[in-house]
Formats: sequence, C-alpha cells, structure tokens
Amino acid sequence: MKTKILIFTAIILTLISCSKDNDETITPATNPNNVLVLKVDYSTNQFEGGKELSFTKTTSNMTITNQYVSPGDFGSIKFKYQELNETLFDGTIVWNGLGQINYPQNLLNANQFDRVMTADFVTPNAGFENLFNPNSSTYNYNTIWTSVQNLVKVRQYLNSNPNATVKIFLYTPSVGIGNPAEWDWIIFMKN
Repeated sequence: MKTKILIFTAIILTLISCSKDNDETITPATNPNNVLVLKVDYSTNQFEGGKELSFTKTTSNMTITNQYVSPGDFGSIKFKYQELNETLFDGTIVWNGLGQINYPQNLLNANQFDRVMTADFVTPNAGFENLFNPNSSTYNYNTIWTSVQNLVKVRQYLNSNPNATVKIFLYTPSVGIGNPAEWDWIIFMKN
C-alpha cells in the first residue's frame, strides 16, 4: 500500500512540476507590463495627452481586439488586451451627438510629458497597425506620429520593444453629421 501511495505521489508531483516553455505563458511581472496610451487631435495632429497603464501579469505579445457597437443612436468601441483580458480603451459613440472616453480616464496633459532635446526623427521598426478602419481609409501615420515621436516615454517604449508595431485607431465620438474637430487618434504602445 505504501508503494502505491509513493508512486501516486511521485506521479502527481511530476505532473505539477512539468511546465511548457511557451512565449504565450502569462507570468507575474517582475517588471510591470505597461501600455502607453496617447491621444492626438485628428484635425491638428497635436498631442493632447496620455496615460501609462500597468498590469501585474506580463506576456511577450499584445493582441488587441475590438468590440464595436454601431451607433444607431448610441454606440461604443472597446479595445481589449487579449492575452491579459484587460480593457485598454472604452468610449461611446453618439449619432448626431458627442460620446466620451470612459476608459482610460484622467489622462495626463501633453505638457506633463518630457520631450527629448535632440532633433532626430524616429519611427517604429515594425510600422503601424490600424486597429479599426471599417472604411479601409488610407492615412499618413507619420504625420500623426510626428507629434509624439519625440516624447521620452515613446523613445523608452521603442527601445524596450523595438520590434512591436504601434497600434492606432481613429476615435470618432460623433458620427452622422459628426464634427472632425471632436475626433482623436488613439495610439497604443507596449513596453
């Protein structure tokens, strides 16, 4: 009987101690998993503010999925960090009205971000990924990028994750007769 218990215990311990080497594994972060969220005005391409989101778990990938509710009168768009099941952005969309950003709130103003003192221009090695472009419109992302590429935080993110794409989408809280002066580009970068 003791032999069976020992064998059973050994099998259980072996199964528990086995681990799969997989980049998709989510582990507690020793260095936080951060996502930088930036807001750039659609009409002027001026940087308006941003926020750094921190997560306790980390993964090497960042897949962003969207949940879009078409605005018959009221709609919304939400973006989730799929690997962590965390919300990155949540905003309402109003037909012939004005929606709002529900998350993230309390964005820091543009003047609260330090800028590099050099005149160089950097672009993301892997380019840009438009997360929501239902009309397949063509945009010049470098024009948008110009207002944020010299932020110290942006440079830090580019250095810590040089092969990541910069994720971007156009948030239009007003549609129908919507006012483009109320629209913003939202940019996501993973460290």
